[in-house]
This record gives sequence, structure tokens and C-alpha cells, in this order.
Amino acid sequence: MKSKFISVILILPVIMTNCKIGNEQSAGDVITIDVTTGYPEKELILQNFTDIEYIALDDADEFITQGIVMDIGKEILLVKNRVIDGNIFVFDRTGKGLRKINRRGQGSEEYLQTTAIILDEDNGEIFVKDHPARKFLVYDLYGNFKRSFKFTGSDGYYISVFNYDRDNLICYNNYSATEKKQSTYLVISKQDGSIIREIQIPSKEVKTPTEIEGEFVITFPTYPIIPYQGNWALVETSSDTVYSYLPDNNILPLMARTPSIYSMESEIFLLPNILTDRYCFMQTHTKGFNFKTMKGLPRTDLVYDKQENALFKPAVYNDDFSPRRQINMGVRPVNHEVAFFERLEAFDLIEAYENDELRGRLKEIAAKLDEESNPVIMLVKHRK
Repeated sequence: MKSKFISVILILPVIMTNCKIGNEQSAGDVITIDVTTGYPEKELILQNFTDIEYIALDDADEFITQGIVMDIGKEILLVKNRVIDGNIFVFDRTGKGLRKINRRGQGSEEYLQTTAIILDEDNGEIFVKDHPARKFLVYDLYGNFKRSFKFTGSDGYYISVFNYDRDNLICYNNYSATEKKQSTYLVISKQDGSIIREIQIPSKEVKTPTEIEGEFVITFPTYPIIPYQGNWALVETSSDTVYSYLPDNNILPLMARTPSIYSMESEIFLLPNILTDRYCFMQTHTKGFNFKTMKGLPRTDLVYDKQENALFKPAVYNDDFSPRRQINMGVRPVNHEVAFFERLEAFDLIEAYENDELRGRLKEIAAKLDEESNPVIMLVKHRK
């Protein structure tokens, strides 16, 4: 019988090949996080450290969507539905619908699932990761098939895939928690999937937040690769250190946890996700899910303020609502321009507008919505 996944997104470990560990960075540059300590609360306003862009998606009949954003470029937004219908909606950054692509099927040029969709605007290509088939299918921006390539090796699954440079993708080759195998960061060719570079993070043994009991599997949401000021933060749960991977293939320690994950009877995992020029947002998750009561997964939100050199429990608010609305910061990072996005449902914005609870651009957009409108996408962008 197949395991029942209560939550998906697995992450595992890593070691070191074909890259350099740098030692030029001083110890004072490395952020140290004590995962067992309580921290004071701090209120933050999103608009004070990021730039916000609201996109009202075209709601013509052919572009009606549930608004699950898959990738964002300078000119294009790729969106799909929650349901597995194969639709890929292509919008421009103003929200205008450009086209709908659907190549779902069982043919050699088709995908079964759109587990991830990666946009390559420079080359005019879309990479669809078909997780069950363990392969990528590549299309142009109009949905014309160009090529496909398999994941390298006989096992493991590529997760957390990003557009790395003009010629390559970067991803995390992940294994099932039951396999206890060391996972690896890979830079792979966009042409044929061949491994250009393998990055392994030092660790003693596999440590994963995944918990298994019988046919049930549960795991914390984890983000092993984070776009970070032109670099890439590598978050390996089997390591006590988060590393920064630089364009010159050097690797420097960015963040260190204490106590060591290997010294804890009740393991607490440190999971960063949104890194800005001033703030590093992260969560701690304590292992110990109760499968009988189906309760557990205690989470604590943390933020490191580089300017104050201090840790806090953050409460982040969107100032375009009155009263201000709290934002969930435990979200998926997007790219070097867009830190993350939030989907704002039309019915909710209409109600807020009627109650005079909106400001600025968001208020202007809400005034034109109706109950059948597509969601409005809020892009939270790194401040330049």
C-alpha cells in the first residue's frame, strides 16, 4: 500500500564535490541562531523593507484560474490551477492574459503533472517538471514542444528548481526519508539535464523533518534553495550550517544553528526561507507529531535583523489594509527580484473595499472587481 502523505515537500542531506568552501568570511559575518531560546516580539510593516506590486489577472473566460503562481519573470507570469488539469496560464506583468497552454497527456511531448514550472525568459522557454515521470519537458512561450530530459540517475527526485543562468538550472536532488541517502544540490544543463556541478554539504548522517508511522508520512514545508542577493542560500537539514553559494562556485557559511541537530533528543529544525537585505526570516519546527491525535508540528517564526544584530519573533503586516493585515512569512521564495507572492481572493477584497479597509493601488483594483474575478496577485519584491 502506498504511504499517505499528509504534507508534501521533502528535504534531506548533502556533502562536498566540485566546489570550494571559502574561508575568507570572518566568524562575525555568520549569523548564529539558538533554536532553544525564546525571543522578544517585533512588529514589522512589509512596505518598510520591500516593494509591493499588485497584479489583477485578466478574467476573460479563457483565463479563469485559481491563481497558483508558478514563476515570475520581468515580463511574464506563469499560473496554474490547484486541480491537475494541465493548464498553464501565461499573463504579462500587467495581468493581461496572453495565452493558455495545455500539453497534458501520455505522449512523448506531453506531461502528466505540472509539479513545477520554471520560466526562462532569456531563452524564451518554459521547463515543466513532471514529478511522476522524473523528467523535464521544455516548451517555448507558446507551448510548442522543444525537447525533454530525464532526472539524472536511477533514483532521487529534483525539487526546489530555479533558473540559475542562461545555460543551467539549479535544483536539489532529494531522496525519500525511508532511504536515508544523502541528497545533493545540482547545477544541470538546460539542454540535456547533464550535471554541470554537484554541491554536497558536509553532514554526519541524514536528519530530516519527515516523520513516518505505518502508511502515514508527514513533513514540514522546507525550502532547500533560496535566492539571496544574487547568491543562493543552501538549507540542508542534516547540517548545522546554512551556506551561501556564490556565482564563482565558492561556498561560504551564512548561518549557523546551536545546539547541534545531532545533540538533540527532540530534534528542532531551523528552516530559513525569505532573506532580504536587512531581514532573514525563518522558522523552527520541533519533531514529534502525534499520529493518534493528528496534532503536533509546533512552529516558531523568527527573524534576524542584520541592522540591530538581534533575533525576534516577528509579526509582519500589510499596510495597504486598514486595519493592517498580518502576513504569513513561512512561504516559498521565488527569485532574485520577487521575494514571495500572496494570492488575494476577489471576494475578500470586495468586502474590504465595501468596508473602506483598503488603501492606494489595492483600493483602485478592488473597486473594479466582481465576485467572479480572478485572484489578485501581490508580488513582494526585494528593495533595490
